[in-house]
Amino acid sequence: MPPLLLAAAPALAWSLLLSGAVVIVSLVPLGAGRANADFTPEDLAAPRAMFERLPAWGQRASWAHQNSFEAFTLHAPACLLCLQAGAGGPLVAAAALLQPLLRLTYIGAYVANLPLLRSLCWAVALVCTAVLYMECLKAVLAH
Repeated sequence: MPPLLLAAAPALAWSLLLSGAVVIVSLVPLGAGRANADFTPEDLAAPRAMFERLPAWGQRASWAHQNSFEAFTLHAPACLLCLQAGAGGPLVAAAALLQPLLRLTYIGAYVANLPLLRSLCWAVALVCTAVLYMECLKAVLAH
């Protein structure tokens, strides 16, 4: 294994694990919002139908949760492709580890209704994922 990949491989693996955990963590404020909206067993038949009953912060939690899946479906393949292509180095490691941290902050900012911070976290996390794709492409083209 090339030395640069060895340095980045743990960061990429941690990024995958942490990014998946962020999706799970996004359920916490959503669950709290549903509890605040008097979630009942009958709501299990159509949990999205109760969206209008959620408080404003609960609605934002729902949107943040949905966006977490979208971000994960972009980020996880980038990590896996970097591992497969042998992309590595400090930039790959930094982008890989920064993305889940930004996504976690994004959820908090979304629920707290801090649109500027939320948008900044969203954009920089997306750039982190794009960096991984670019570094992967560079590694593929170098072979």
